[in-house]
Amino acid sequence: MGPAFGVYVHFPYCLSKCPYCDFASVAARVVPGERYAKAVAAELSMRKVDRAAQSVYLGGGTPSLWEPGPLAGLLGEIFRRFEVEPSVEVTLEANPGASDSERFHGYRAAGVNRLSIGVQSFRPSTLSALGRAHGPEEALAAIERARAAGFENLSVDLIYGVHGQSLEEVREDVRLALSRRVDHLSAYALTLDREVLAEEVPLARLLSRGEVSLPPEEEVLEMGRAIREACRSAGLERYEISNFARPGLHSRHNTLYWTGGEYLGLGAGATGYLSGGEGTGFRYSNLRSPEQYLEALEQGRLPEASRERLGRRELFAERVAMGLRLSRGVELEAACRELGFDYAPRRAEAQRLVARGLAVKRDGWLSLTDAGADLHSEVAARLI
Repeated sequence: MGPAFGVYVHFPYCLSKCPYCDFASVAARVVPGERYAKAVAAELSMRKVDRAAQSVYLGGGTPSLWEPGPLAGLLGEIFRRFEVEPSVEVTLEANPGASDSERFHGYRAAGVNRLSIGVQSFRPSTLSALGRAHGPEEALAAIERARAAGFENLSVDLIYGVHGQSLEEVREDVRLALSRRVDHLSAYALTLDREVLAEEVPLARLLSRGEVSLPPEEEVLEMGRAIREACRSAGLERYEISNFARPGLHSRHNTLYWTGGEYLGLGAGATGYLSGGEGTGFRYSNLRSPEQYLEALEQGRLPEASRERLGRRELFAERVAMGLRLSRGVELEAACRELGFDYAPRRAEAQRLVARGLAVKRDGWLSLTDAGADLHSEVAARLI
Protein backbone atom coordinates (compact mmCIF):
# COMPACT_ATOMS: atom_id res chain seq x y z
CA MET A 1 0.00 0.00 0.00
CA GLY A 2 2.89 2.35 -0.71
CA PRO A 3 2.78 5.59 -2.70
CA ALA A 4 1.56 5.03 -6.25
CA PHE A 5 -0.56 6.74 -8.91
CA GLY A 6 -4.25 6.67 -9.76
CA VAL A 7 -6.86 8.56 -11.75
CA TYR A 8 -9.97 10.14 -10.24
CA VAL A 9 -12.89 11.18 -12.48
CA HIS A 10 -15.63 13.31 -10.93
CA PHE A 11 -19.17 13.05 -12.30
CA PRO A 12 -21.10 16.03 -10.92
CA TYR A 13 -24.70 15.21 -11.82
CA CYS A 14 -27.39 13.87 -9.47
CA LEU A 15 -31.15 13.38 -9.57
CA SER A 16 -31.38 15.55 -6.45
CA LYS A 17 -28.95 17.24 -4.06
CA CYS A 18 -28.77 15.61 -0.61
CA PRO A 19 -29.03 18.15 2.25
CA TYR A 20 -25.77 16.96 3.89
CA CYS A 21 -23.65 16.81 0.72
CA ASP A 22 -20.88 19.36 0.13
CA PHE A 23 -19.38 17.63 -2.90
CA ALA A 24 -19.25 19.38 -6.26
CA SER A 25 -22.61 18.16 -7.56
CA VAL A 26 -25.80 19.56 -9.08
CA ALA A 27 -29.31 18.22 -9.60
CA ALA A 28 -30.05 17.77 -13.30
CA ARG A 29 -33.18 16.63 -15.13
CA VAL A 30 -31.14 15.89 -18.25
CA VAL A 31 -27.59 14.57 -17.87
CA PRO A 32 -25.24 15.57 -20.73
CA GLY A 33 -23.33 12.29 -20.51
CA GLU A 34 -21.70 12.27 -23.94
CA ARG A 35 -20.78 15.96 -23.83
CA TYR A 36 -19.30 15.53 -20.37
CA ALA A 37 -17.29 12.43 -21.38
CA LYS A 38 -15.80 14.35 -24.32
CA ALA A 39 -14.84 17.23 -22.02
CA VAL A 40 -13.13 14.91 -19.53
CA ALA A 41 -11.26 13.23 -22.40
CA ALA A 42 -10.16 16.69 -23.57
CA GLU A 43 -8.90 17.54 -20.09
CA LEU A 44 -7.04 14.23 -20.00
CA SER A 45 -5.22 15.14 -23.21
CA MET A 46 -4.16 18.50 -21.69
CA ARG A 47 -2.71 17.00 -18.50
CA LYS A 48 0.94 16.17 -19.09
CA VAL A 49 1.32 13.15 -16.84
CA ASP A 50 2.96 9.87 -17.83
CA ARG A 51 2.64 7.24 -15.12
CA ALA A 52 1.47 3.68 -14.58
CA ALA A 53 -1.98 3.73 -12.99
CA GLN A 54 -2.94 1.25 -10.29
CA SER A 55 -6.50 2.55 -9.96
CA VAL A 56 -9.29 4.52 -11.61
CA TYR A 57 -12.09 5.89 -9.46
CA LEU A 58 -15.36 7.28 -10.85
CA GLY A 59 -16.94 9.34 -8.06
CA GLY A 60 -19.64 11.94 -7.74
CA GLY A 61 -22.32 13.06 -7.77
CA THR A 62 -24.02 9.98 -9.13
CA PRO A 63 -21.79 8.25 -11.72
CA SER A 64 -24.40 5.51 -12.16
CA LEU A 65 -26.44 8.10 -14.09
CA TRP A 66 -23.75 7.91 -16.80
CA GLU A 67 -24.76 5.72 -19.70
CA PRO A 68 -22.33 2.81 -20.15
CA GLY A 69 -21.46 3.82 -23.76
CA PRO A 70 -19.87 7.23 -23.08
CA LEU A 71 -18.29 5.85 -19.90
CA ALA A 72 -16.72 2.96 -21.81
CA GLY A 73 -15.29 5.41 -24.33
CA LEU A 74 -13.72 7.53 -21.60
CA LEU A 75 -12.24 4.50 -19.82
CA GLY A 76 -10.77 3.43 -23.14
CA GLU A 77 -9.06 6.82 -23.44
CA ILE A 78 -7.67 6.49 -19.91
CA PHE A 79 -6.41 2.95 -20.51
CA ARG A 80 -4.72 4.04 -23.76
CA ARG A 81 -3.13 7.08 -22.16
CA PHE A 82 -1.65 5.38 -19.12
CA GLU A 83 0.23 2.16 -18.65
CA VAL A 84 -2.46 0.36 -16.69
CA GLU A 85 -1.41 -2.37 -14.30
CA PRO A 86 -2.99 -5.81 -15.03
CA SER A 87 -4.62 -5.75 -11.60
CA VAL A 88 -5.94 -2.19 -12.01
CA GLU A 89 -8.85 -1.41 -9.71
CA VAL A 90 -11.68 0.44 -11.48
CA THR A 91 -14.35 1.67 -9.06
CA LEU A 92 -17.69 3.29 -9.84
CA GLU A 93 -19.96 4.83 -7.21
CA ALA A 94 -23.60 3.86 -7.63
CA ASN A 95 -26.82 5.21 -6.18
CA PRO A 96 -29.51 2.61 -5.37
CA GLY A 97 -32.02 4.87 -7.15
CA ALA A 98 -30.00 4.73 -10.38
CA SER A 99 -28.77 1.18 -10.58
CA ASP A 100 -30.68 -1.02 -13.03
CA SER A 101 -29.32 -4.36 -14.21
CA GLU A 102 -28.59 -3.18 -17.75
CA ARG A 103 -26.37 -0.37 -16.48
CA PHE A 104 -24.48 -2.66 -14.14
CA HIS A 105 -23.81 -5.17 -16.93
CA GLY A 106 -22.73 -2.30 -19.18
CA TYR A 107 -20.29 -0.96 -16.59
CA ARG A 108 -18.82 -4.40 -16.06
CA ALA A 109 -18.29 -4.81 -19.81
CA ALA A 110 -16.66 -1.35 -19.94
CA GLY A 111 -13.96 -2.41 -17.47
CA VAL A 112 -15.40 -1.41 -14.08
CA ASN A 113 -14.53 -4.19 -11.62
CA ARG A 114 -15.52 -2.63 -8.29
CA LEU A 115 -18.81 -1.01 -7.27
CA SER A 116 -19.37 1.26 -4.27
CA ILE A 117 -23.08 1.55 -3.51
CA GLY A 118 -24.22 4.59 -1.50
CA VAL A 119 -26.81 2.86 0.66
CA GLN A 120 -26.30 5.16 3.73
CA SER A 121 -29.05 3.32 5.65
CA PHE A 122 -31.67 0.61 5.30
CA ARG A 123 -34.20 2.42 7.52
CA PRO A 124 -36.87 4.63 5.90
CA SER A 125 -36.71 7.16 8.77
CA THR A 126 -32.93 7.59 8.48
CA LEU A 127 -33.07 7.81 4.69
CA SER A 128 -35.75 10.47 5.01
CA ALA A 129 -33.65 12.42 7.52
CA LEU A 130 -30.75 12.34 5.04
CA GLY A 131 -32.96 13.43 2.16
CA ARG A 132 -32.31 10.22 0.23
CA ALA A 133 -34.82 9.39 -2.50
CA HIS A 134 -34.36 5.61 -2.48
CA GLY A 135 -35.87 3.14 -0.03
CA PRO A 136 -34.50 0.04 1.72
CA GLU A 137 -35.87 -2.30 -0.94
CA GLU A 138 -34.03 -0.42 -3.70
CA ALA A 139 -30.80 -0.60 -1.72
CA LEU A 140 -31.06 -4.34 -1.22
CA ALA A 141 -32.03 -4.83 -4.88
CA ALA A 142 -28.99 -2.80 -6.02
CA ILE A 143 -26.68 -5.14 -4.10
CA GLU A 144 -28.32 -8.18 -5.70
CA ARG A 145 -28.11 -6.65 -9.20
CA ALA A 146 -24.42 -5.89 -8.69
CA ARG A 147 -23.70 -9.51 -7.82
CA ALA A 148 -25.79 -10.74 -10.75
CA ALA A 149 -23.80 -8.48 -13.10
CA GLY A 150 -20.59 -10.20 -12.01
CA PHE A 151 -19.11 -7.75 -9.52
CA GLU A 152 -16.96 -9.73 -7.10
CA ASN A 153 -15.63 -6.65 -5.30
CA LEU A 154 -18.58 -4.82 -3.78
CA SER A 155 -18.55 -1.98 -1.27
CA VAL A 156 -21.42 -0.37 0.64
CA ASP A 157 -21.47 3.07 2.29
CA LEU A 158 -23.32 3.73 5.56
CA ILE A 159 -23.79 6.96 7.52
CA TYR A 160 -24.33 7.03 11.29
CA GLY A 161 -24.79 9.72 13.90
CA VAL A 162 -27.86 10.99 12.02
CA HIS A 163 -30.48 13.11 13.77
CA GLY A 164 -33.22 10.81 15.10
CA GLN A 165 -31.08 7.67 14.67
CA SER A 166 -30.62 5.20 17.53
CA LEU A 167 -27.81 2.82 18.38
CA GLU A 168 -30.03 -0.18 17.64
CA GLU A 169 -30.88 1.22 14.23
CA VAL A 170 -27.19 1.51 13.42
CA ARG A 171 -26.64 -2.08 14.53
CA GLU A 172 -29.46 -3.19 12.24
CA ASP A 173 -28.03 -1.23 9.28
CA VAL A 174 -24.61 -2.84 9.55
CA ARG A 175 -26.19 -6.27 10.18
CA LEU A 176 -28.19 -6.02 6.96
CA ALA A 177 -25.18 -4.89 4.94
CA LEU A 178 -23.00 -7.71 6.27
CA SER A 179 -25.76 -10.28 5.72
CA ARG A 180 -25.35 -9.57 1.98
CA ARG A 181 -21.70 -10.64 2.17
CA VAL A 182 -20.32 -7.31 0.99
CA ASP A 183 -16.55 -7.21 0.54
CA HIS A 184 -15.99 -3.69 1.80
CA LEU A 185 -17.87 -1.35 4.13
CA SER A 186 -17.38 2.39 4.59
CA ALA A 187 -19.10 3.86 7.64
CA TYR A 188 -18.92 7.61 8.20
CA ALA A 189 -20.26 9.71 11.05
CA LEU A 190 -22.45 12.53 9.74
CA THR A 191 -20.41 15.76 9.66
CA LEU A 192 -22.14 19.16 9.62
CA ASP A 193 -19.27 21.30 10.90
CA ARG A 194 -19.20 24.41 8.72
CA GLU A 195 -15.44 24.73 9.19
CA VAL A 196 -14.94 21.27 7.69
CA LEU A 197 -17.48 21.36 4.85
CA ALA A 198 -16.47 22.66 1.43
CA GLU A 199 -19.76 24.56 1.19
CA GLU A 200 -22.64 25.30 3.53
CA VAL A 201 -25.30 22.61 3.31
CA PRO A 202 -29.01 22.76 4.28
CA LEU A 203 -28.65 20.36 7.21
CA ALA A 204 -25.86 22.49 8.69
CA ARG A 205 -28.16 25.52 8.61
CA LEU A 206 -30.94 23.55 10.30
CA LEU A 207 -28.49 22.43 12.98
CA SER A 208 -27.30 25.99 13.63
CA ARG A 209 -30.91 27.14 14.01
CA GLY A 210 -31.68 24.35 16.45
CA GLU A 211 -34.23 22.73 14.13
CA VAL A 212 -32.37 19.40 14.20
CA SER A 213 -29.97 17.93 16.75
CA LEU A 214 -27.40 15.18 16.33
CA PRO A 215 -26.99 12.31 18.82
CA PRO A 216 -24.63 13.03 21.77
CA GLU A 217 -20.93 12.50 21.03
CA GLU A 218 -20.64 9.50 23.35
CA GLU A 219 -23.57 7.83 21.60
CA VAL A 220 -21.97 8.45 18.20
CA LEU A 221 -18.74 6.87 19.48
CA GLU A 222 -20.77 3.89 20.71
CA MET A 223 -22.32 3.59 17.24
CA GLY A 224 -18.82 3.47 15.77
CA ARG A 225 -17.80 0.77 18.25
CA ALA A 226 -20.87 -1.30 17.33
CA ILE A 227 -19.94 -1.10 13.64
CA ARG A 228 -16.35 -2.17 14.37
CA GLU A 229 -17.48 -5.16 16.43
CA ALA A 230 -19.95 -6.31 13.77
CA CYS A 231 -17.38 -6.03 10.98
CA ARG A 232 -14.76 -7.85 13.01
CA SER A 233 -17.17 -10.70 13.68
CA ALA A 234 -18.02 -10.91 9.96
CA GLY A 235 -14.36 -11.13 8.89
CA LEU A 236 -13.91 -7.55 7.68
CA GLU A 237 -10.75 -5.96 9.05
CA ARG A 238 -10.58 -2.28 9.93
CA TYR A 239 -7.77 -0.99 7.73
CA GLU A 240 -8.69 2.70 8.03
CA ILE A 241 -10.68 4.69 10.58
CA SER A 242 -13.93 4.51 8.60
CA ASN A 243 -13.25 1.56 6.27
CA PHE A 244 -13.44 -2.21 6.64
CA ALA A 245 -12.61 -4.91 4.11
CA ARG A 246 -12.12 -8.59 3.57
CA PRO A 247 -8.41 -9.50 3.27
CA GLY A 248 -6.93 -8.12 0.05
CA LEU A 249 -10.00 -6.05 -0.84
CA HIS A 250 -9.20 -2.67 0.69
CA SER A 251 -9.79 0.31 -1.62
CA ARG A 252 -6.52 0.66 -3.53
CA HIS A 253 -7.51 4.07 -4.86
CA ASN A 254 -8.51 5.63 -1.55
CA THR A 255 -5.31 4.28 -0.03
CA LEU A 256 -3.44 6.61 -2.39
CA TYR A 257 -4.84 9.55 -0.43
CA TRP A 258 -3.81 8.09 2.92
CA THR A 259 -0.25 7.14 1.93
CA GLY A 260 0.89 10.24 0.05
CA GLY A 261 0.34 8.76 -3.42
CA GLU A 262 -0.26 10.85 -6.52
CA TYR A 263 -3.56 11.14 -8.34
CA LEU A 264 -4.75 12.90 -11.45
CA GLY A 265 -8.13 14.57 -10.89
CA LEU A 266 -10.39 14.95 -13.92
CA GLY A 267 -13.85 16.51 -14.14
CA ALA A 268 -15.79 19.39 -12.61
CA GLY A 269 -14.73 19.98 -9.01
CA ALA A 270 -12.06 17.27 -9.13
CA THR A 271 -8.86 17.66 -7.13
CA GLY A 272 -5.48 16.21 -8.10
CA TYR A 273 -2.11 15.92 -6.40
CA LEU A 274 1.23 15.48 -8.17
CA SER A 275 4.71 15.37 -6.68
CA GLY A 276 7.24 18.01 -7.57
CA GLY A 277 10.19 16.05 -6.16
CA GLU A 278 12.62 17.19 -3.46
CA GLY A 279 9.92 17.23 -0.78
CA THR A 280 7.49 19.37 -2.76
CA GLY A 281 4.29 18.88 -4.70
CA PHE A 282 1.21 20.70 -5.87
CA ARG A 283 -2.52 20.25 -5.53
CA TYR A 284 -5.00 21.66 -8.01
CA SER A 285 -8.79 21.92 -8.06
CA ASN A 286 -11.03 22.24 -11.07
CA LEU A 287 -13.98 24.57 -11.53
CA ARG A 288 -16.90 23.29 -9.47
CA SER A 289 -19.61 24.43 -11.87
CA PRO A 290 -20.24 21.73 -14.50
CA GLU A 291 -21.30 24.30 -17.07
CA GLN A 292 -18.18 26.44 -16.51
CA TYR A 293 -16.06 23.30 -16.68
CA LEU A 294 -17.62 22.27 -20.00
CA GLU A 295 -17.30 25.75 -21.47
CA ALA A 296 -13.62 26.02 -20.49
CA LEU A 297 -12.68 22.79 -22.24
CA GLU A 298 -14.83 23.46 -25.28
CA GLN A 299 -12.90 26.73 -25.62
CA GLY A 300 -9.58 24.92 -25.28
CA ARG A 301 -8.78 26.10 -21.74
CA LEU A 302 -7.59 24.04 -18.78
CA PRO A 303 -10.49 24.12 -16.26
CA GLU A 304 -8.45 24.77 -13.11
CA ALA A 305 -9.90 27.01 -10.42
CA SER A 306 -6.85 26.93 -8.12
CA ARG A 307 -3.37 25.48 -7.71
CA GLU A 308 -1.49 25.23 -4.41
CA ARG A 309 2.20 24.57 -3.98
CA LEU A 310 2.95 22.20 -1.10
CA GLY A 311 6.27 22.34 0.74
CA ARG A 312 7.86 20.00 3.27
CA ARG A 313 5.78 21.28 6.20
CA GLU A 314 2.46 20.72 4.42
CA LEU A 315 3.52 17.32 3.13
CA PHE A 316 4.75 16.24 6.57
CA ALA A 317 1.47 17.28 8.21
CA GLU A 318 -0.51 15.34 5.62
CA ARG A 319 1.76 12.29 5.83
CA VAL A 320 1.25 12.06 9.60
CA ALA A 321 -2.46 12.90 9.74
CA MET A 322 -3.44 10.67 6.84
CA GLY A 323 -1.09 7.85 7.80
CA LEU A 324 -2.57 7.68 11.27
CA ARG A 325 -5.96 6.98 9.71
CA LEU A 326 -4.65 3.59 8.58
CA SER A 327 -4.49 0.58 10.87
CA ARG A 328 -0.81 0.09 10.04
CA GLY A 329 -0.15 3.72 11.00
CA VAL A 330 2.75 5.92 9.95
CA GLU A 331 6.50 5.34 9.86
CA LEU A 332 7.14 8.49 11.88
CA GLU A 333 10.93 8.47 12.04
CA ALA A 334 11.19 7.84 8.29
CA ALA A 335 8.78 10.70 7.57
CA CYS A 336 10.84 13.04 9.75
CA ARG A 337 14.06 11.99 8.06
CA GLU A 338 12.67 12.24 4.53
CA LEU A 339 11.09 15.68 5.01
CA GLY A 340 13.68 17.20 7.33
CA PHE A 341 11.94 17.36 10.72
CA ASP A 342 13.37 16.70 14.18
CA TYR A 343 12.31 13.24 15.34
CA ALA A 344 13.32 13.57 19.03
CA PRO A 345 10.31 15.60 20.32
CA ARG A 346 7.93 13.50 18.23
CA ARG A 347 9.43 10.29 19.58
CA ALA A 348 8.80 11.58 23.12
CA GLU A 349 5.20 12.46 22.23
CA ALA A 350 4.71 9.05 20.63
CA GLN A 351 5.92 7.41 23.84
CA ARG A 352 3.36 9.42 25.82
CA LEU A 353 0.58 8.32 23.47
CA VAL A 354 1.62 4.68 23.87
CA ALA A 355 1.68 5.04 27.66
CA ARG A 356 -1.87 6.44 27.60
CA GLY A 357 -3.14 3.54 25.49
CA LEU A 358 -3.84 5.73 22.47
CA ALA A 359 -1.17 4.26 20.20
CA VAL A 360 1.13 1.28 19.73
CA LYS A 361 4.60 1.03 18.17
CA ARG A 362 5.82 -1.96 16.22
CA ASP A 363 8.69 -2.32 13.77
CA GLY A 364 9.10 1.44 13.43
CA TRP A 365 5.42 2.11 12.75
CA LEU A 366 3.16 4.15 15.04
CA SER A 367 -0.52 3.22 14.84
CA LEU A 368 -3.57 4.27 16.81
CA THR A 369 -5.61 2.03 19.04
CA ASP A 370 -9.41 2.21 18.80
CA ALA A 371 -9.34 4.77 21.61
CA GLY A 372 -6.71 6.80 19.77
CA ALA A 373 -8.63 6.63 16.50
CA ASP A 374 -11.63 8.20 18.23
CA LEU A 375 -9.32 11.16 18.96
CA HIS A 376 -7.52 11.11 15.64
CA SER A 377 -7.39 14.86 14.98
CA GLU A 378 -6.11 15.72 18.45
CA VAL A 379 -3.48 12.94 18.39
CA ALA A 380 -2.22 13.89 14.92
CA ALA A 381 -1.91 17.53 15.93
CA ARG A 382 0.40 16.60 18.82
CA LEU A 383 2.76 14.80 16.44
CA ILE A 384 2.78 17.43 13.73
